[in-house]
Amino acid sequence: MPLPEARYVDVGGIRTRYFEAGSGPPLVLLHGGNFGGILSADCAANFDRNFEGLATRARVIAVDRLGQGMTGNPARLEDYTMAAVVAHVAAFIKELGLRDVFLAGHSRGGYVACRTTLDHPDLIRSCILIDSGTLAPGPSGVDSIMNDVPEPRLTRTAQRWVLERYSFGHEHIDDVWLDALTEVAATEKYRATVAALPGAAFFTHLAKHKEETLALLGGRGIGKPVLVVWGLNDPTATVERGLDLFRLIASRERRADMHVFNQAGHFVYRERPMEFNALLADWIARHI
Repeated sequence: MPLPEARYVDVGGIRTRYFEAGSGPPLVLLHGGNFGGILSADCAANFDRNFEGLATRARVIAVDRLGQGMTGNPARLEDYTMAAVVAHVAAFIKELGLRDVFLAGHSRGGYVACRTTLDHPDLIRSCILIDSGTLAPGPSGVDSIMNDVPEPRLTRTAQRWVLERYSFGHEHIDDVWLDALTEVAATEKYRATVAALPGAAFFTHLAKHKEETLALLGGRGIGKPVLVVWGLNDPTATVERGLDLFRLIASRERRADMHVFNQAGHFVYRERPMEFNALLADWIARHI
């Protein structure tokens, strides 16, 4: 289902797009990818198969992260960092006046959700991590799996190819989603991030930031209830890495659960939307 009409808010000078529906406990959804990504132009539309169902149980807000979707780009080259992305999410939550947020992040967005919870615990009630290879210990399989992406990249055809390689099944890769991703990739704003990223220190910063984050999880712990959700058949963020992440979190946080969906790949929430929505609704109900 298409998302509701987009809303915009100024977050620290960055025009930020988001979608909102429903009432009840606030559930903020963070998509994956990063600004300047050349595999797919991830944005809040990733959640279009979940949004309506989740909005019957919570106040659901899906936001385009910094430099992604239709949200503005970082103001300076030195702001092309994961720390800036985390700061933008925290500022967005504050700008909307939200508290006790259920913060759910997929893939690289899962990393952002975790670090936001660690850095801004006063804003977060619970953290939900979905197939986050960026956060999980160990190397990613993305490079080897995506080494034959059709050219030119970020076209509709190329993005479909990428999404199929991430997935167990392909039914969830529909025209509505592909239209949204293709529209984002064609914007001048997105092209600017693709041009800027090679000159930024994003990946160097991310490696250092991740090392620090894992040390915090294994040291003082996350301090909030955590739900880890994974697809058993995720080819890039394998379930073994998800289990390693869960064990690390659970070693310092008793209120941690993990759910693994069979016959689901990286976009587990799109491949199993009804079951995923029910899982999150139950989790929220138990942790209000």
